[in-house]
Amino acid sequence: MSAIKPDYIRPLDLHNGCVELAHGGGGRAMAQLVEEMFFAAFANEHLAQGNDGAALPLPQGAGRLVMTTDAHVVSPLFFPGGDIGCLAVHGTVNDLAVMGARPLWLAASFILEEGFPLADLKRIVASMANAARVAGVSIVTGDTKVVERGKGDGMFITTTGVGMAPEGLVLSGDRARPGDVILLSGSIGDHGMAIMSKRENLTFDAPIESDTAALHGLVADMLASGAELRVMRDPTRGGVAATLNEIAKQSGVGMRIDEASIPVRPVVEAACEFLGFDPLYIANEGKLVAICTPDSAALLLAAMRAHPLGHESAIIGSVHSDPHHFVQMKTRFGGHRNVDWLSGEQLPRIC
Repeated sequence: MSAIKPDYIRPLDLHNGCVELAHGGGGRAMAQLVEEMFFAAFANEHLAQGNDGAALPLPQGAGRLVMTTDAHVVSPLFFPGGDIGCLAVHGTVNDLAVMGARPLWLAASFILEEGFPLADLKRIVASMANAARVAGVSIVTGDTKVVERGKGDGMFITTTGVGMAPEGLVLSGDRARPGDVILLSGSIGDHGMAIMSKRENLTFDAPIESDTAALHGLVADMLASGAELRVMRDPTRGGVAATLNEIAKQSGVGMRIDEASIPVRPVVEAACEFLGFDPLYIANEGKLVAICTPDSAALLLAAMRAHPLGHESAIIGSVHSDPHHFVQMKTRFGGHRNVDWLSGEQLPRIC
């Protein structure tokens, strides 16, 4: 996202203007878009260098470098509780956080469609900048491309994040052991159902809003509690069901969860029932699954509930030996069923 201050005649028309192919052509129009749209919103000393990359100092004695990348293709771009801009920041910050890393820097790549309103782009960039400020991370470099009308569905954003994890801290999907306890940081399904309600113009008695949020503060408190954590994951696409199946396969274990212990907001549960969805498979953008040793469960739960983003936290199950690596759930009616991998795509374009 290198910047060249062009000798343009007039500023961008942020009210009525649209993205043009020239904004991705590498010339004066592109330099103007980068300068007025992105540099103005993401201003920091590293971005101000104006190079094709950012030279970044590593904190002394910070530990291990952690890096992640994510693409965001949500539709619609604006939804109750957020938009693609804050979602892009939160998603990448959370991927770093569940690895035990303190997020430091982000890179952002924008693919814009010809004809996309500059007013909407400005709104999304402002949301993204605000989310980064709240999370305490800087967007230090990036890229902008423009594709022909009809080939980009408005906007796609790819973000790459860099953070630092303390030396000796290892959180990995292959570390769950029989006897371990499974915790969930709050109610599930809010994000996916907020997207669906907006996409399908559905209204319910109570509003459904995305839970999109940066979780690194919650994670920091969990790590500071002294609990012995094995694994953390944010259950985005595929929801809690996919997350638990992934960990079970990585660790070579089975899992048992209790449906009555899994928090689901009544309006989300009602919407899922109405539309024929299972909340376990619905995406979340502000929740995490944690697995810890049995002796640490009470300590970890208390630390999670003490944080604003974890006040609904609950113990939802345990890890056990199972050569088939099944995730099984005790239902509210006392029966049992397998919680299998999702077949196909339940809710397309949700993150």
